[in-house]
Amino acid sequence: MKKGRGRTSRIRRQKLFRSSEARGVTESHKPEFIELKKWLKDRQFEDTNLTPARFPGTGRGLMSRAPLQEGQTIISLPESCLLTTETVMRSYLGPYIAKWRPRPSPLLALCTFLVSERHAGSRSPWKPYLDTLPKAYTCPVCLEPAVLGLLPKPLQAKTEEQKARVQELWASSRGFLSSLQPLFAEAVDSVFSRGALLWAWCTVNTRAVYWERPPSPCFAAEPDTCALAPYLDLLNHSPDVQVKAAFNEETRCYEIRAASSCRKYEEVFICYGPHDNHRLLLEYGFVSARNPHACVYVSKDILIKYLPPADKQMNKKISILKDHDLIENLTFGWDGPSWRLLTALKLLCLGAQEFLCWKKVLLGETISDLNEKISLDIAQQICLCFTEETNATLQKVSRMKDEDAAWSGQLTLVEALWTEELKILQVSAEVLARSRAAFP
Repeated sequence: MKKGRGRTSRIRRQKLFRSSEARGVTESHKPEFIELKKWLKDRQFEDTNLTPARFPGTGRGLMSRAPLQEGQTIISLPESCLLTTETVMRSYLGPYIAKWRPRPSPLLALCTFLVSERHAGSRSPWKPYLDTLPKAYTCPVCLEPAVLGLLPKPLQAKTEEQKARVQELWASSRGFLSSLQPLFAEAVDSVFSRGALLWAWCTVNTRAVYWERPPSPCFAAEPDTCALAPYLDLLNHSPDVQVKAAFNEETRCYEIRAASSCRKYEEVFICYGPHDNHRLLLEYGFVSARNPHACVYVSKDILIKYLPPADKQMNKKISILKDHDLIENLTFGWDGPSWRLLTALKLLCLGAQEFLCWKKVLLGETISDLNEKISLDIAQQICLCFTEETNATLQKVSRMKDEDAAWSGQLTLVEALWTEELKILQVSAEVLARSRAAFP
């Protein structure tokens, strides 16, 4: 037998392959990262802990070069590397912003700078950073209308609100952007197109870190809290990690410290916050598998749909729920129907003779076995209906992926969201079945 061809050697190779696949493939040799590292070094930053890599499941991220211990600084990015409104005011845009009325918002200043610098191409001193930014984003505001219509209704509503805010930014910026014409040989309308401004808005919204700046008389009276952090913004999100992130006034660096350890060659994560998958997709353009904060939302209209239509006290019950902030954020989660959802159902299911006990429901007391049983039955019906609708949507998404390859990436993202919601509903159905068994 030739050396290395036996069963033991084969198993060893398989383990090494799986290990290598799990820890990602380094991308530090790619031209954009070589240039970024040079650019960062010129600004007094050189990292020895992390290296760019591509990982299965999360895509491009940062990999540890050595074991990281709890409390250790993961990354310390000097202020000279950060892109803030101060950066913008020190640039050629500063005089135009200072004299414009009404004052531009800090967000518009950052977006304007990003579009202008990207338009400058090789002449931009920020080119090494700009070359590492996504060319397009997968946030719902960027999705095709047909794909957007496949999202859960609550997320569609939030997306429309977000689109309205972006549209308002676009509409209100026209005068200011026109004042920048002396800076460009081309018409400003071609430089600052709606698509270009949307790209810049997504860049700030998905990648900026929080760093509150003191108010400036040059900007509108809005919080100035966004800073773009080259290289640091390659860190991906995981709901299971804890980090401490803040700007250190003494070192003048934006620092991230690990609250847990990380082994060598593993992907280094940070946590963007305790967000459900709707929020992650809306704000950052991705879905997190097995996200402990993920949930399926139940609207007021869905609740009423399953309740007796002849209930004369329904309007009063709905009013009570609104007064006690129990009409929104009703959900199914990994542990079944939420307390808020069950409490709302119990109150809505109170019989005429039980209605005077509604305060006890809000305190978590049991009113009657019948009330408990009816509430669980309705929760079960809603869960079953949602499961059927989710399966139908997943089938529709699958057909669309086969029919239109151009939308494959967007549809895969929608598919991932619905797949996670289906898992939650299946778990919730099991929880409800066990709870329902207690009431014959």
